[in-house]
Amino acid sequence: MAAPLSLRLSDDALQRLYFEAKLEGIPPRTLAQRLIDEGLRMQQHPRIGFMNGVTGRRAHLRGTGVDIWELIDVVRACGGDVEAAMEFTGRSRGDMDAALAYYGAYPDEIDARVEANRIAGERGRSEEHTSELQSH
Repeated sequence: MAAPLSLRLSDDALQRLYFEAKLEGIPPRTLAQRLIDEGLRMQQHPRIGFMNGVTGRRAHLRGTGVDIWELIDVVRACGGDVEAAMEFTGRSRGDMDAALAYYGAYPDEIDARVEANRIAGERGRSEEHTSELQSH
């Protein structure tokens, strides 16, 4: 359960919070909560960042376009063999360790992303098959 917290922000920070919240179409308190949570996660996992995308906000390796769920999915596809996953993805041991550590802390979040990608892939294949049948 969420507990209330009172804090003071500088006028500049408050103005930027309201501006960014308006751009995202969410209440300022919701954005503040998300930013605090993500900031704490990044402090615990320095190689992890967050970004928006078509499927929503997600964790990724900072400085790359690689999502954490993607790396975890490859590790699974390699039967848990991290070395094989490194070779397949071209990522370093540090990158893989960062992804695995984040996954260890937030497995439900990453598992949900992996599952959502699996479902999207199945839908895409189903729609592609339907289009092929309709064209014949």
